[in-house]
Amino acid sequence: MDTAEPLALERRYHDACRAALTDMVEGAEDHVVTGVDVSASGADAEVLGYRFRSRAKALRELPEAPLFFGRLDFAATGPHAGAAGDHRGQRYYIGRLRVTEHPSAPPLVVDWRAPVSRAFYQAGARDPRGVAVRRRFGWAPGSKGDSADLTGMEDEHLTAAEAPQSGSRIVAGEIERPRVGPMRDIAATIQPEQDDLVRGDLAASLCVQGAPGTGKTAVGLHRAAYLLYTHPERLRRAGLLILGPNRTFLRYIAEVLPSLGETGVRQSTVLDEIGRHPVRARDDEAAAVVKHDARMAEVLRRALYARVRAPAESLAVADGSYRWRVPLDELEHIVAGVRAEEPSYAVGRERVRERAVRAVQERAERRAGPRQAAWVRKIGRSPALSAFVDQVWPKAGADEVLAGLLGDPDALAAASDGVLGDEERRAIRWARPPRSYRSARWSAADLVLMDEIQGLLERPEGYGHIVVDEAQDLSPMECRAIARRADFGSLTVLGDLAQATTPWAARDWAELLGNLGRPDAVVTRLTTGFRVPRAIIGLANRLLSRLDVDVPPARSMRADGELRVLAAHDVRAAAVRAVRDALGREGSVGVIAADAHTEALRAALEGAGIGTADADEPGARVTVLPASLAKGLEYDHVVAVEPAAIAEAERRGAHRLYVVLTRAVSRLDVVHSRPLPWDVPA
Repeated sequence: MDTAEPLALERRYHDACRAALTDMVEGAEDHVVTGVDVSASGADAEVLGYRFRSRAKALRELPEAPLFFGRLDFAATGPHAGAAGDHRGQRYYIGRLRVTEHPSAPPLVVDWRAPVSRAFYQAGARDPRGVAVRRRFGWAPGSKGDSADLTGMEDEHLTAAEAPQSGSRIVAGEIERPRVGPMRDIAATIQPEQDDLVRGDLAASLCVQGAPGTGKTAVGLHRAAYLLYTHPERLRRAGLLILGPNRTFLRYIAEVLPSLGETGVRQSTVLDEIGRHPVRARDDEAAAVVKHDARMAEVLRRALYARVRAPAESLAVADGSYRWRVPLDELEHIVAGVRAEEPSYAVGRERVRERAVRAVQERAERRAGPRQAAWVRKIGRSPALSAFVDQVWPKAGADEVLAGLLGDPDALAAASDGVLGDEERRAIRWARPPRSYRSARWSAADLVLMDEIQGLLERPEGYGHIVVDEAQDLSPMECRAIARRADFGSLTVLGDLAQATTPWAARDWAELLGNLGRPDAVVTRLTTGFRVPRAIIGLANRLLSRLDVDVPPARSMRADGELRVLAAHDVRAAAVRAVRDALGREGSVGVIAADAHTEALRAALEGAGIGTADADEPGARVTVLPASLAKGLEYDHVVAVEPAAIAEAERRGAHRLYVVLTRAVSRLDVVHSRPLPWDVPA
């Protein structure tokens, strides 16, 4: 079929959509200026003004990109028209946001998250869902939405007698397009099983066990965008949080949500969320393993509540020339009663105060009648009553409690009796306690413990939904920190147990979900990949037998890609040659080695005249990075240097190597001089 004329029509339609979007942006700006004038009150004006400003800001910040990537033509007649329902005979363009000439007019472009758009991802020859034709549009790589960049289109006639069974050329081309710069959205290429996860109910927590290249990170980000679209008011109030493993990863994914029309979403790491102090110390592995263990929650609880003491004497509160007395046994009953209720520490302290004031008030009212609220407040602030509360339920700070625990062998022994062993206590105890907790140098694991104590003092503000990526590496104590922030919300948990590299990583999802407070969350497995070619994923699968996890081998839909295993006496020289070869192709190049070898490898490349960048420099052609930072990143061509060194560098080095081998989107060179940690066929 000659597509020249249809392509010209589609380009003109895109021009019309672009003009409408321009009007939408200008109209939003006008509303900011004039809209608040119609408000009935100052409070209404403030709310309305905030909404108008937010809408205008979001439209201004939209990245320049094509306005649609697909089209749905629903059947008007025939046996499938009934399934089209209200959409019978209608045509809809599908894009990253809704574009309309007027709020009440039919949209020129329908948001990919709208209910009608689901047919774009789910309709097929076996179940057309009333769709007669699904059209996909091909845009020039890196297009900023110039209509001239619309280079092709592809129609699938789903209700035809002989509907096509082959995959989409445009989808395959988009998936395989070179990876240079930050992560892209996948709104145009979402697969049916991914779409099911993206559109899951807000109230339900879910877990995605995703093999490399199955798009689990993209699923999580698109789920966040979908929930913000479908529950805007609720999530505007409660908030939505994206948690990633490190800031390099967050920089890599930072542009995905803005490209989908969602700005202002908090993207953070666990350490950023809980960090009350800068990290200035480093634990050895033995100490870190104990500190991240779930048993520390009980040790910390004991350490905090050991501060609660029984009263030593009766209470006498001055009231003018008279003193009201509360006997010791009644005070003991008050403290024991509050302690038995197990409130947060701060709430418990206030309950003790309130009940002691009530005991004084009851005596005063028996003698002289009802008391006014001002009198009650005065008694509550009296020196004697405040001294009583400080004596039985003293104020506490999380850093003070932790320093008291780690710096005092007797306190640590008492709090961990029957919980930790002697070796474990020695591992975490400070050899040289600081002069005061204010001068302490805290490790990253200490901040996790401090957050646990802070959670006992008072509950943190939570979020309506949290997306947790690379969750397989979370420790039990980190999971508890996340769970506290999701008390009244839900979670999307993403990860791959085969890529779990921390010493405390979970071996199964049931354990981790239990620590997150979501033991009943449904675990969905994504095993079919679209990013990593079949030959490369096949090599990585050879490592699975060395990993102490139960995950199925990954599969790939891509028969393309290249794999070379290069034996060499001088691995640095061989790596330089491999990078030179890679630079003769299009796309990004990632050079990954054991952490201790990275700088020497970078020097060899720079010495050969090949410019390199670090992992956190977006858009670089050649990136040299340690294996410990490779997780979540992807490159068109990966040069993996000396796999044996990567595998032996840490306790779970085989898992780390699995991560490294699966970063390649098109080509993988394995350069080695030592025996490989898997069997390679001749």
